Amino acid sequence: MSYNIEGLRILVTGATSGIGLTTAEVLHQLGAQLILMGRNADALASLAERLGAETHALDITDETAVAEAIAGMGALDGLVNCAGISILDSVLEFKPADIDKIMAVNVTAAAHVAKLVAQNMVDHGRAGSIVNVSSQAGLVALRNHLGYCASKSALDSMTRVLCLELGEYGIRVNSVNPTVTLTPMAEMAWADPAKRGPMLAAIPLRRFAQPQEVAYPIAFLLSPAASMISGTALPIDGGFVAQ
Repeated sequence: MSYNIEGLRILVTGATSGIGLTTAEVLHQLGAQLILMGRNADALASLAERLGAETHALDITDETAVAEAIAGMGALDGLVNCAGISILDSVLEFKPADIDKIMAVNVTAAAHVAKLVAQNMVDHGRAGSIVNVSSQAGLVALRNHLGYCASKSALDSMTRVLCLELGEYGIRVNSVNPTVTLTPMAEMAWADPAKRGPMLAAIPLRRFAQPQEVAYPIAFLLSPAASMISGTALPIDGGFVAQ
């Protein structure tokens, strides 16, 4: 078995920031040929130059734009479904419209991209790999995360259905479920010791994840070394959900 992903053509959504950006950088270092999607056209232009990537600036919920982009990509070997949003409110304060927004990106758009990429793989006879970037919020209840927890649980469930239906084509589908991951935005969001302390106390390793600690497991799941792994939700959480 090989960990080598050199030359594999991999689409990464949500590629201009956070886990998506770090994953794109890691996959580039490992020799993958990248196709990147995101909303920030300037950031994508920079990535196209720096990583030699094909890029598509679009709203992931725009079904027509996404379908047209994927139709012109040629054969794909992998997908990292990383585009996502979070709107946090307590159970007594959430707005139904906010849950609709979360679901539109984290579930509906992710399912649409997975469908189109899977069809691409089937059409080109590729036994590819799809990795959905979920969260520990899909595995446990978190306060003030009603819509987000629901969306990530749905994404994990979607992973299992995709695994079931796409397995006959040799396509593997898995989720990764990270804890708080210290992207620049998360660094600011968790800077308050009063907020940070209780979460760290719930993680047996007593620290948050670095983006690279999520990106490398994604690369593993994309690689031939994970050729018998499908339908899993992989916690990358320092033991958070083990308790």
